[in-house]
Amino acid sequence: MELQGKNTSELLRGSHHNSGKKERKLALSDKILLSVEKPARYIGGEVNAVMKNPDQVDIRFAMCFPDVYEIGMSHLGLQILYDMFNQREDVYCERVYSPWHDLHKIMKERQIPLFTLETQSPVREMDFLGITIQYEMCYTNILQILDLSQIPLLAAERTEEDPLVIGGGPCAYNPEPLADFFDMFYIGEGETRYDDLLNLYKAHRTEGGSRQEFLRRACQIPGIYVPSLYETAYQEDGTIASFTPKYEDVPPTVKKEVEMDITHTPYPRKPLVPFLKVTQDRAVLEIQRGCIRGCRFCQAGMIYRPTRERDVEMLKECASEMLRASGHEEISLSSLSSSDYSQLSELIDFLMGFKEKGVNISLPSLRIDAFSLDVMGKVQDVRKSSLTFAPEAGSQRLRDVINKGLTEEVILEGAGLAFEGGWQKVKLYFMLGLPTETEEDQREIPRLAEKIARRYYEIPKEQRKGKCQVTISTSFFVPKPFTPFQWAPMYDRDEYLARARIVNEEMKAQLNRKSLKYNWHEADVTVLEGVLARGDRRIGPVLAKAYEKGCLFDSWSESFHNELWMEAFQECGVSIDFYNLRTRSTDEILPWDFIDCGVSKSFLKREWERAQRGEVTPNCRQQCSGCGAAQFQGGVCYGG
Repeated sequence: MELQGKNTSELLRGSHHNSGKKERKLALSDKILLSVEKPARYIGGEVNAVMKNPDQVDIRFAMCFPDVYEIGMSHLGLQILYDMFNQREDVYCERVYSPWHDLHKIMKERQIPLFTLETQSPVREMDFLGITIQYEMCYTNILQILDLSQIPLLAAERTEEDPLVIGGGPCAYNPEPLADFFDMFYIGEGETRYDDLLNLYKAHRTEGGSRQEFLRRACQIPGIYVPSLYETAYQEDGTIASFTPKYEDVPPTVKKEVEMDITHTPYPRKPLVPFLKVTQDRAVLEIQRGCIRGCRFCQAGMIYRPTRERDVEMLKECASEMLRASGHEEISLSSLSSSDYSQLSELIDFLMGFKEKGVNISLPSLRIDAFSLDVMGKVQDVRKSSLTFAPEAGSQRLRDVINKGLTEEVILEGAGLAFEGGWQKVKLYFMLGLPTETEEDQREIPRLAEKIARRYYEIPKEQRKGKCQVTISTSFFVPKPFTPFQWAPMYDRDEYLARARIVNEEMKAQLNRKSLKYNWHEADVTVLEGVLARGDRRIGPVLAKAYEKGCLFDSWSESFHNELWMEAFQECGVSIDFYNLRTRSTDEILPWDFIDCGVSKSFLKREWERAQRGEVTPNCRQQCSGCGAAQFQGGVCYGG
């Protein structure tokens, strides 16, 4: 529901959440709220939002997703932490999202400090500001959050009055480009150590210790990295000479935190119900963490090892409670590869009971095989929906290089089964610019799409329902830390676009081209993402400069200003080519080498060498490849 045209404050005073609590006063006047797009983003008070009296808690924690409300509200990790923190009586965790451009401008002009949604309190009054770093293109939004909160951008300039700024999420695995702006980072899964950190903070404050003393103590907690306690030296050629702790009691490596028993950890059974349509407006059920597959381009598949499943009975309970508490009309399964969940059949059979009551079931990340198609046929309206394949590379050679483990035969068989089952629309996802890629590999992308279309037209005419549509999408490959491709070079913008043109040209030469459609991404964003993904501390000033110039919401194509970024790099004297165009040697010190992500560097090197030879590594259920995740003693690797 949108709240346009209503007196927002009145509406909220009547909210059932506020019974017995002191009346909420909104941070923004009705006049401002009615002048901006989607005021419901900024008022809080949603169903299942946690309302506490801030005077009755010891620690106030602002949990931030640095993007617009609709995207932030769709993020499961934040929902888990929000629920977990608020289960503690002594902690009040509230939410913060990035204000959209219109409100950003008003807040800057009128010096209105950024506020939390629950109590509408200024963020700078909190004890902690926790920021999820989900993707590289939100880095300028992180600076926006600090700036609008009136917290100094640089951690070195903050005083005892400022909140402690802590970052976590997948991009925290290379925290260095953001090192200047954060007091600390949490590396790994939040379920394990946050209690220790909050308890330490509470004790430290009682003792009256300083900010600096707290950070010295916090770095002793496993998984906590405090950038100000380390220094970097560089060689003449710009590579890192050393990365060392400044004091003897600071750990030289930071090991990621892993929650091994994900069945018995907190899970939000009363999810927040947004006031307006968000990106993923549904109940989300995380069925497992990690992935057994070992695709060499995929960071998530490496950093979330080992693969751990949630117990199916717990998931059934959760599903029932979440749907009851939220009224959602859709439930989605979340995992990197849902087909690999061992109890999928039982779970689907259970969820089918909700389908009869009008609840949609969404199954992303399924493989296209007979079992999965059967499942999808049960839960989806085949007439409307399209199937998504992600072969990632057009040729078999390149699929072996990236360890995708998909043969053309399997792809065509899956497509054939789908067409026979009544599907007509197929989406195919590929990457361009993968290591060792040749022009022939690029031309194989439309050829594979053509073979899929051909497979459709092999079905007898009387059984077909008109034309099929095969949509090809290509994105440009960005090497990520802690993957076997972390040493690989990227290309410049023109080269990426030249590769997309080759695919487009080949597409037009296909016999069934009328059934094929091709979309490709812009290359400028890829180039920038490459620098931010593998950058070091020298990138910090570039980020500050880009934000100063007005860069914001860079992941939104209408807000991305490449020319401003190029100016920022130039003015800071930082070379994009240094970070993107070189092949790194395997003995170079990488900015993230001090983090132990559970997967050993020697395994990543072995995989990098196997990639260059085009050798496939079996998945973790077939055999153990000795990646190092067995040290956690659980999940798929246990006993193996």
